[in-house]
Order: sequence, then C-alpha cells, then structure tokens
Amino acid sequence: MAERSQTAPEAGNDMGNEDAIGGNVSKYTVLPSGYCGQPKKGHLIFDACFESGNLGRVDQVSEFEYDLFIRPDTCNPRFRVWFNFTVENVKESQRVIFNIVNFSKTKSLYRDGMAPMVKSTSRPKWQRLPPKNVYYYRCPDHRKNYVMSFAFCFDREEDIYQFAYCYPYTYTRFQHYLDSLQKRNMDYFFREQLGQSVQQRQLDLLTITSPDNLREGAEQKVVFITGRVHPGETPSSFVCQGIIDFLISQHPIARVLREHLVFKIAPMLNPDGVYLGNYRCSLMGFDLNRHWLDPSPWAHPTLHGVKQLIIQMYNDPKTSLEFYIDIHAHSTMMNGFMYGNIFEDEERFQRQAIFPKLLCQNAEDFSYSSTSFNRDAVKAGTGRRFLGGLLDHTSYCYTLEVSFYSYIIGGTTAAVPYTEEAYMKLGRNVARTFLDYYRLNPLVERVAIPMPRLRNEETEVERRKEKPPPYKYTLTRGPARNHPNGKGDKKSSVNHKDPSNSF
Repeated sequence: MAERSQTAPEAGNDMGNEDAIGGNVSKYTVLPSGYCGQPKKGHLIFDACFESGNLGRVDQVSEFEYDLFIRPDTCNPRFRVWFNFTVENVKESQRVIFNIVNFSKTKSLYRDGMAPMVKSTSRPKWQRLPPKNVYYYRCPDHRKNYVMSFAFCFDREEDIYQFAYCYPYTYTRFQHYLDSLQKRNMDYFFREQLGQSVQQRQLDLLTITSPDNLREGAEQKVVFITGRVHPGETPSSFVCQGIIDFLISQHPIARVLREHLVFKIAPMLNPDGVYLGNYRCSLMGFDLNRHWLDPSPWAHPTLHGVKQLIIQMYNDPKTSLEFYIDIHAHSTMMNGFMYGNIFEDEERFQRQAIFPKLLCQNAEDFSYSSTSFNRDAVKAGTGRRFLGGLLDHTSYCYTLEVSFYSYIIGGTTAAVPYTEEAYMKLGRNVARTFLDYYRLNPLVERVAIPMPRLRNEETEVERRKEKPPPYKYTLTRGPARNHPNGKGDKKSSVNHKDPSNSF
C-alpha cells in the first residue's frame, strides 16, 4: 500500500476502510512502500481539492497500478459516480493503470464503449480516452463490485493531467458565462437572483423575451426550463447553454420565438452540489429532485424559490405556463430522449407526445423510441411529476435526458460520442422545435435577414424551404389532435469507433 506524503490532508487519513472516505485528496503524493526521502519524478501526486473535484482516496497496487476511490456525495454515502482529479509529477513515457473501484452503480455506459475524459496543461481541450484502453468488469478483489480500469501513458513531464467522468461544467464557469451575457445589454435578456443556496451561491433566473411581452397587463406564454438539479449531470449545462445561446441570437427563428414566447430559465438548481463535486445531492445530502412536493426554505432553498415562482405564475390569469422542461443526463442510455407523464385523458396524453416527436424530426441525436411516459411511485417527487399534477391540461411537463456518452444516428449502428458542441447543438434544436410546435414557421421569412451560417449547419431558413413545416399556419396554441408520426428511429447494436487521441 502506498505511503502518505507529509503534506497529505487529515481528511484522508483512514486508508483502511473505503466507507470512511471523508474528503478529497489534496496534493497527495504516492510513495513506494518503504521509500524514505523526497518524492522523485514518477511519484505521482493526486489532487481533487478544486471546484467540482472528486477523488477520495488512492491506493498503490503495484509500481504501475493504482486503485482510486470516488468520494461519496456530501452527507450521503449512497452516490459515488462523478470523479474529477489531477495527476502531476509524472515521468515521460510513464505507463499506468487506474482502477475506479467503488462506483455506486453497476449498470454503466462504460460497458458500451464510454471512456473517461482527459486534458493536460499543454492540451487544454477535453478528449475522450480510446475505448480500447478502458475496461469495465466485476472485480473479486473489491467485494465483487464493478470496476472501471483504464490504461494511460504520460508523455510530457511538465504537464498536469486532469481526468473526469464527463466534460466538467463548474459553477464559476456558469457565473462567468452569465456575466458576459449581462455585459451585452440586450433588451430581451434579463438576469435576476431568485434566491441563494445553503452556502449562499446564486440561484440565477433568466428571462428571454421581447420587452413588449413584459409590459404591464401583457399576456404571457411561458416556457420554463431548469437544469443541474443533479450536479454531476454536466451535459445538462451544455444543453442549457445551447438553448440560451440560440434564444439570444439574431437568428430569425430566435427573433420570432422572443416575440411570441417568454422563456424562463433556471440553469443551475443545485449550485452547492456542482461546486462540491457531488454526483446527485446537495450540500446536505438531499436528492433535490425528490423534494418538489414540499421543499424546505432552509434545506432546499433553490427548489423552494423556483416552486414559489411557478405557483405564482400558475395563479396569474395573464400567464399561461405552457411548458416545463427539466434537463438531465443519463448514465446507461444512448441519445437524447424524454420522460413525460401519463394522463387518464387520452387526448391530453396524445397531445403530450407532439413536442418530443417534433424534436425527433429536428435533432438527429434525439430518440422518440426511447422516450417514455410513466407514473412510477419512485418519481413522485420529481419536477416533472409534481408539476404535471399541479398544472392544468394546457401545460406539458417533461424531463429531457441526454446520454453521458453517445448517440446513434437513425439507420446506422455506429455510436457517435457527444462533444460539448454536440450537447449545445441539442439545446439549439430544443429551442427551434418551439417554432414548429406553435406553427410560427411562416413568420421566419418576414424577419429574415442575411445571416452567417451556424458552424457545421445549414441555415434554418434554407432547411425549412426544402422541408415544409408539419402544420398549416395558425396563431393559436399548439395543435390538439393531429400530430405527426415519429421517425421510428430504430436503434440496433453498437459498433464503436476508436476516436483519435493525441495523448
């Protein structure tokens, strides 16, 4: 077993019991057994004491192999999935095997070709490790728990390497992003602080709409979007940013949407959990997405603030809360997909299926065949279930899930790993789908001006000229009975490509 350096943190002193992990390792130097003296190059130094970091313990198995233990969520030992740590003091060409040994979930996309993320000081863009270097198996040495092992070769001695479960998206990054938007002084973008977390971090609420829609007495059609209630589900933030970036742009579709709808977005419901590097829980160990029924103003303040606002809007006769979408990431399934509610009213149930079917037509990575509608007892406290019971038949509540790993394009069997850009593209497509839902397509060309092409995309106006809108134009609310058939996007067995990797 590895010996501790003299600077190792007190919180990790108990190296004999994995259940006793109490904090992140801090500049923890792994020294060979029996070694005395100053650390040398190749004596790895692990660190997770930074924002959104997570690594609770390191055991050296041999000269080349290390067992790594995820720190459980604060005040809740049940959840151990997210990891995010750095390694430094490496030797050039040093080869290692890292074993993540204490996942709390058995099912994982690591079975299907998913790989951890890596970047380094000189290569700051996140990359996925080659899937051929990643193994996921049940290990007899660790209580028959599932272990994810990956082989890695350090190639630059001066670099600090960082490994993570998925692309990190921190609270600080989010605040800088919102600050930059605020400085642009857009008259259709409003930022306010709806409340604070237990540790006094901001709960931001964004309103994106034409100023005319906010004048006194104006009737409002509201789309309410939330994200990061589960802090380790980082793809949620990229999807949310994609929605925001599109809605504030000068794209003709965005301009039409701002004229007709009011978008309320709370992109980070669990800022403490995000900051601390938790996977599912808040600072106090609560899975906030099970507390919508009766959120406490002191234990679940962010949830309490959002719920109060939604109830206030629901009781306002001038406000029609038309959509609630809560964005998550999924650890065992491919693609983007949705969960919806089950209703006794067959017509309402059928109408609820329209939005995901339209999204399936707009987004190649969205799967309608994976979309499902349920009323599971275990989901009773979720935002989707609670608000689906509170709001009336004109409102639709969904959970939007997106894979931590990849999507499969219809008609193929190849898994395409998600990138940060691909997650944001899904967000843009979510926003655009409201144009189809409200049948506002003919208005786009009236406001269209020559626009630069979005990266890697044809312009929306050109695309829609080739493909007529699914509905005839009318200015009423979304369609009632008639809805398009889904794509029938059939998914089959997966063939994983080995992505290029410069490490």
